[in-house]
Amino acid sequence: MVKHIVFWTLAETALGRTAEENAAEMKARLEALVGVVPGLLRLEVGTDLLRTDASADIALYAELEDRDALAAYQAHPAHVAVGELVRAVTTSRAVVDYEV
Repeated sequence: MVKHIVFWTLAETALGRTAEENAAEMKARLEALVGVVPGLLRLEVGTDLLRTDASADIALYAELEDRDALAAYQAHPAHVAVGELVRAVTTSRAVVDYEV
């Protein structure tokens, strides 16, 4: 199994929406990938509660069957489409992928 964890910081405004509105849109679109992308076993998206200087705005936690499933997830058209939104509304990204 591969665990895929991503943290994003959002722009204050982007695409004519606030960071909060964009966070909600990102969350909905990312969660919609479950059941669409083969090999994606679990996916959670959460928004930061404390909003400290060290906080990211959004976290994604996903479990995929294996490395091949991770590669397929990254190339899947539905994921690529979500990525276009994500790149338009975020200012930074950090990611960790690991096997268990």
